[in-house]
Amino acid sequence: QVQLVESGGGLVQPGGSLRLSCAASGSIFSRNLMAYYRQAPGKERELVATINNYQTTYYADSVKGRFTISRDNAKKMVYLQMNSLKPEDTAVYYCRIIGLGDYWGQGTQVTVSS
Repeated sequence: QVQLVESGGGLVQPGGSLRLSCAASGSIFSRNLMAYYRQAPGKERELVATINNYQTTYYADSVKGRFTISRDNAKKMVYLQMNSLKPEDTAVYYCRIIGLGDYWGQGTQVTVSS
C-alpha cells in the first residue's frame, strides 16, 4: 500500500518562500510522474507542476519562474520550492504520484498573507 505524506505548508508573507515535501512509503514503480496540485477555496483543483523520471518538468503559467519541482528517487521524495509567493497562491497543496497506481497526499495548507 502506497501512502504519501506531505509537509512544509504554513503561513508566509507575500514575497516569502516555502518548501513543500512529499514522502512516499511503500512500493513505487520507478517510472512515474510526480506532481503537485492545489485547490483554493471555492475553486477547482488545478495542476501546479509535474516532474517525470527523466527529470522533465512542467509548470502552470501562474507559477512559472517562481516555483521549482524536484525529486529524489532514492528517498522516494518530491519537493516544491515556492518563491516570491503571492496571496493568490493561497490554497491546499496536494502531491500526486502516477505510476502503476494513482496516489494522492492528504494536502497541506499554504496561506500567503500579510
